[in-house]
Amino acid sequence: MPLRLDVLLTESALADRFWQSLDQRVLPEMFFYWFPLSVRAWVALCRDGKYRNYVRSDALIQTHAKQMVAHVAGKQIDVISLGAGQGTKDLHVLEVLLSSGRQGTYRPVDSGQMLLEMACEQALEHGVAAHGLKADVADPAHLSALEPDPHESPRLVMMVGNTLGAFDPFLMLRRLRPLVRKGDVLVIDGELGHDDATRAGYEHPSNRAFALAPLRSIGLTETDGTLMFRLSNDVMPGMHRLEKSFRLHDDRTLQVGGEQLHFKAGDCIHMNHSGKFERSAFLSILTQAGFEVIDEYLSEDCRFLMVAAKPAP
Repeated sequence: MPLRLDVLLTESALADRFWQSLDQRVLPEMFFYWFPLSVRAWVALCRDGKYRNYVRSDALIQTHAKQMVAHVAGKQIDVISLGAGQGTKDLHVLEVLLSSGRQGTYRPVDSGQMLLEMACEQALEHGVAAHGLKADVADPAHLSALEPDPHESPRLVMMVGNTLGAFDPFLMLRRLRPLVRKGDVLVIDGELGHDDATRAGYEHPSNRAFALAPLRSIGLTETDGTLMFRLSNDVMPGMHRLEKSFRLHDDRTLQVGGEQLHFKAGDCIHMNHSGKFERSAFLSILTQAGFEVIDEYLSEDCRFLMVAAKPAP
């Protein structure tokens, strides 16, 4: 069956943005899921039990999918997954819908073409209609394309895997608010804590391979520089950030998109970051953004919080 994909973020736009970003010594979130090498590294990381955030988020959805779905009334439910990746975690929700005799349509949203195709293919294999959207979830214009019509089916909107922590959380939640009507439910999560164990979780080989994959795709390897992780506390009240960067050892000239980029020894490429929350701050920003928490799900090690929320009255 042919895949249904709408495209708001073109490959041409991604290629231009990649060159411009690297020229500014920045590597944004979306490019860690763009290159084939990055996709392989990401899938391998998700399969590695040492990547605790994936394990925690996946376990919470698998355990509580029935409760999440029960919060949405109606025979037909639209499941919208923002930053869906390969869609593996979303399958738990889709399977609950099917087993309960309800109908579901699946709308995965991601900037990575390969991952989006994987998410749609998995849903179709499980008998769920899928309609992917290739978009930048950080772009307000792209998110606005997902705003519902009044007569559309109730929806379960998901942003899981600590995706919120990759952005300004308050701004992102404010942008998500128009996507969730009365009767709809938002499922969203975040990592709790910012201690040595947090940083240690990023130091294992699979996570390092994932972090380096975009750079390896353009000819930079770990022998060309140093991959560094740094914890920044209280970047916002109750929110902390683990930042990644790559500092080059020597001068390098790279071919990127057919054009040369020149790097000097000591240049630092600032990579994507991952936000870490305190529980009170996580719940507070949801309230400030216009949501009311109706259910909480906490991982066994108490380091990951997932909530179901509805629009505040």
